[in-house]
Amino acid sequence: MRDILLAFGRALRSLGRKGVLIHLLWPSFAALFLWMTLAIIFWTTLVEGIAAWIEGWAFVGEWLSASEIGAATVLILIKIALALAFLPLIYVTAALLVAVFALPMMLDRVAVRDYADLERRKGGSNLGSAWNAVVAGVLFLVGMVVSLPFWLIPGVGLLAAVVLTGWLNQRAFGYDALMLHADREELERLPRTLRAPMLLLGGGCALLAYIPVVNLIAPAFCGLAFVHFMLESLRRERRVRGVTVLDAAPTVRT
Repeated sequence: MRDILLAFGRALRSLGRKGVLIHLLWPSFAALFLWMTLAIIFWTTLVEGIAAWIEGWAFVGEWLSASEIGAATVLILIKIALALAFLPLIYVTAALLVAVFALPMMLDRVAVRDYADLERRKGGSNLGSAWNAVVAGVLFLVGMVVSLPFWLIPGVGLLAAVVLTGWLNQRAFGYDALMLHADREELERLPRTLRAPMLLLGGGCALLAYIPVVNLIAPAFCGLAFVHFMLESLRRERRVRGVTVLDAAPTVRT
């Protein structure tokens, strides 16, 4: 927990760095514009489609046909669930934009200032980052679709969204944070070793998506937090292994 709080604190400090602020904002605004446009265009179609799908359920359809109050209640729940569903979709779109475009740019600026002692072994690549983000996004959307029936239960949909978004954060940002500094072996091993705290960090970032105004910078801020968490973990791990990080090539202490 201490390492996670430290990562959040360092991410806050990084917000004031030159060239960082713009990358905090544009992914969220781009994602917001995209999904708000789609919501306006397809809102009625989506509501009617979901309502028709629910009415097709054998036991529910009969009850809705016999109860106007029940039908009205379900319609309200559908609209609320649909509105809430757009929040994680906006977040995941912004997160993928951050992972592929914004985070690599921020990573270089942050690393020069805070992790200049950490050797860059370039185990990852921009292509690997893009592929990792696409896979994470597809799996996230599959999870969202599978969880849709539970969104009609108050609170369950929100919990599902937070869990899925937390998983997305650790999957997408974990790779990007390490791709310049870790070698291939470290890039594969560290995320496995740190899976539990990464999920906790990702879940904490996911909650930020539901705080007004803060959610505009939540995806990029989460990326920054993962940069600090993963690079500090990499630095500590190399020191434990007896590798000096100041030299161009690793040296074993005697």
